[in-house]
Amino acid sequence: MPPAPAETITSTSNPRLKGLVRLRERRERDRRGLFLIEGYREIQRAVAGGVALTEVWCCPALYLGKNEPGLVAAARARDAEIVEAAEAPFRKASYRDRPEGLLAVARQFPTRLDDLDLPPDPLLLVVEGIEKPGNLGTMMRTAQAAAAAALIVCDPTTDPFNPNVVRASLGTLFSLPLAVADTPSAIAWLQDQGIRTAATTPSAADPYWDADLTGSVALVVGSEQYGLSTAWLENATQRLLIPMPGTVDSLNAAMAAGIVLFEAVRQRAAASADRRPPHGS
Repeated sequence: MPPAPAETITSTSNPRLKGLVRLRERRERDRRGLFLIEGYREIQRAVAGGVALTEVWCCPALYLGKNEPGLVAAARARDAEIVEAAEAPFRKASYRDRPEGLLAVARQFPTRLDDLDLPPDPLLLVVEGIEKPGNLGTMMRTAQAAAAAALIVCDPTTDPFNPNVVRASLGTLFSLPLAVADTPSAIAWLQDQGIRTAATTPSAADPYWDADLTGSVALVVGSEQYGLSTAWLENATQRLLIPMPGTVDSLNAAMAAGIVLFEAVRQRAAASADRRPPHGS
């Protein structure tokens, strides 16, 4: 039988519970260097990704399956403190409509450009000024699906450790290499690495499918409201137009990122196939 939790929370006014809830605020996350991860799949991916968990709050009454105790045990084995909570306080701490009975506190990990370890001919996604946590999390998930080497988040209005970013990413935050930087630093770093930049903009002359997205390239997508800044457009190696023959003149930022990422995937797969020797040779 596993050991009992170090503490059981039964009151919704518990001071420790209030400290947990305050981690929803960016100022508190930055001050303490911590962030929240909620849900079985997300915490499982955090454990698999080597993220340092300081606490795991659990509410067995809200578990959806039979695997939760094993995940709690795995977190405990990595020195996370286990805190059991009754249903009412756990629901107060949860930021989901349907909590799954697991909520972890994790240490923020480094997000410096110089920490990125890129493969040859990397495909990168760069996003600037993203405001909506759901969009940023979706971009992480999409970049991971496209096998991007890294995501660079520039001048973010919402931080990558926002609970709703973690949720929308489905835990891919813990496996996708990530850097956060200001725009001038990111531009200089990409130039120093010899990585071409392909900037999405309605002012481009040529559709994105006509651009060469093979080799070392960073796809750059701007904010939902303002698009890309002048600095990115002036320093871009090439500009990409996503034609919109319909009656709207803009796309959701995460959708735009997905469109150009998977065109890059298509081109790179075709280039790889062209380099293969003929069958039987």
